[in-house]
Amino acid sequence: MRTHTLSVLVENKPGVLAHVAGLFSRRAFNITALSVGPTSDPKVSRMTIVVDGDSTPVDQVHKQLEKLVRVLKVTELEPEEAIERELALIKVRVNPDLRAELLDVATSFRASVVDLNPDTIVLEAVCSPGRLDALLTQLARHGTCELVRTGMIAISRGGETITDDMDSAPPELALTH
Repeated sequence: MRTHTLSVLVENKPGVLAHVAGLFSRRAFNITALSVGPTSDPKVSRMTIVVDGDSTPVDQVHKQLEKLVRVLKVTELEPEEAIERELALIKVRVNPDLRAELLDVATSFRASVVDLNPDTIVLEAVCSPGRLDALLTQLARHGTCELVRTGMIAISRGGETITDDMDSAPPELALTH
């Protein structure tokens, strides 16, 4: 499956997420992952939207997003030109005989132990989605009993920013660097 990552700057106003989700829903496009958060400008939020390129016409999605009133900018991030991260909290059942092995796996993936008790260990992992999948595969034999993933966030490598060329934004939302 070829995924596409869209970085979308939107006005930080109520209902914007519903409008974006509605666009996908109306066209029966699937969102693989969605993360939304504030930017350094309190008037602007950033959405990271991951879609399946095999079943979703990404060019059409890009154009439709740009037509939405509260969308300021849409950029597709190429995997080799982006830093991608995901946060996960993973609760794993603990077999006392395998506790050391479990902790070694966590250490090798730079996962932190955030809760430890006789029956379970909760790990926090921040890494690329592929590395997170590899960690989950390693933990599967221990009995993962609960998993929470944030969805991917991404930012472009190098000096360019999504806020470059924001001349088309309304003056009250023009971003400063």
